[in-house]
Amino acid sequence: GTSDRRTPRASQTHSIRYEMSAFTVATSAIGVTAKVTSKVAAKKTAAAPLSARAAVSGVSAKAFAARSHAKIASKAAAARVATVFAADEPDRSNADAPDAGKGQKIMILGGDGYCGWATALHLSNRGYEVAVVDNMCRRTFDDQLGFNSLTPIKGIHERVRVWEEVSGKRIQLYVGDICDYEFLSAAFQAFEPTACVHFGEQRSAPYSMMDRSRAVFTQTNNVMGTINVCYAIKEFAPECHLIKLGTMGEYGTPNIDIEEGYITIEHNGRTDTLPYPKQGNSFYHLSKCHDSANMLMCTKTWKMRTTDLNQGVVYGVATPETMMDDRLVNRLDYDAVFGTALNRFAIQAAVGHPMTVYGKGGQTRGFLNITDTCKCIQIACDNPAPPGEMKIYNQFTEQFSVNELAALITEAGQKLGLDPQVINVPNPRTEMEEHYYNAKHSKLQDLGLEPNLMKESILESLLTTVVKYKDNVDQRLILPGVNWTESASVGKTIAKV
Repeated sequence: GTSDRRTPRASQTHSIRYEMSAFTVATSAIGVTAKVTSKVAAKKTAAAPLSARAAVSGVSAKAFAARSHAKIASKAAAARVATVFAADEPDRSNADAPDAGKGQKIMILGGDGYCGWATALHLSNRGYEVAVVDNMCRRTFDDQLGFNSLTPIKGIHERVRVWEEVSGKRIQLYVGDICDYEFLSAAFQAFEPTACVHFGEQRSAPYSMMDRSRAVFTQTNNVMGTINVCYAIKEFAPECHLIKLGTMGEYGTPNIDIEEGYITIEHNGRTDTLPYPKQGNSFYHLSKCHDSANMLMCTKTWKMRTTDLNQGVVYGVATPETMMDDRLVNRLDYDAVFGTALNRFAIQAAVGHPMTVYGKGGQTRGFLNITDTCKCIQIACDNPAPPGEMKIYNQFTEQFSVNELAALITEAGQKLGLDPQVINVPNPRTEMEEHYYNAKHSKLQDLGLEPNLMKESILESLLTTVVKYKDNVDQRLILPGVNWTESASVGKTIAKV
């Protein structure tokens, strides 16, 4: 299976008391018992005094009791940040050097997920000191719904062990829920990050629209988790740079150009630069809108350093690091709830299932390769915002309509001997199927991003990987099963029958 049951070394894993969090409450509400992934020692100390629990967790009682120990060391931390980020002009010539990230400590929330795992390995391989924080809820969603990753992913404990075995570099692991503030604050105090990369949210629009309980879970988990992160930075790591993964879906599909985060408006003779209007089209997208608003307020009020990355649709599975050993393979989702458009099309083509285009297929979005996601995060880490400022970047490299994606997969598949077909299915989403779309996305390239564009070789590589694992595909999971207008108050399960 995908879980690893061997006990990791104590130096590798920090398992801290697991509270009743949004994840626990919401999964219980839909009839699923959340599995506590912490070590047995945490169970034994659940009712112990705070000082005893802190000691077992490897965090001093003094650290728990202090209102904030970080302020004492804030001047030293500020000096460290200033030293690391001394360059005024972007110079990416050494971005892939084994010591490119020397001096930076990056905490990756959601580091067991699709984007998080690839990013953790990318940064670790370049000399950044990396810690992964995750409660494995993404794996639990698969168990709830009867889904599976196309690729046979290993458990997170085995993943970090294999990475150290292959690369000689250690990734620290903190197993717990960021909605549990006691856990999160202890993790911050133990690791003392210079930057926090926040992937740790429920990231599927269809999942958020399945029913009331999953809508509530999505917003509670995502919004509360981000607020906790902001407080943890304020209290325990005030110089830490928060890099939050948002989504291009926050903008919707306006009939004007989409700017990078801010827009200058003239109104009744006055001018101001304001956050670009948000039009989230699911409870998931709206949770990201709330995150952005909360972050901006915290940034201004507490003089935080923050970057909001509005990411497009990510595709691909292989990165140089995940290809170093089969046990490091990333997850690849093909179901209609968690699978992204291009990845789903590639898998459908490989197994002989027609590519399912929703509606007319004119829906246009920004896309980027998983390798570029990693590069963008690295650029954000190397270019922190000044205190009190929230930078906003549109993180994608190209834009395509759904029909254009299907045509690209058809062409690439034919060269591999496949015979991809296309069918139009009723659109389960409430969205415009033909619309204007022109989103700006120059800021990351100005900072040195060299895009890995969607060329033939990339699509062929993706298709080759998919063909390798095609026997794992359950075709009953391909067709859409979540309809926006039919979202119900009663819990619904979409699973194999």
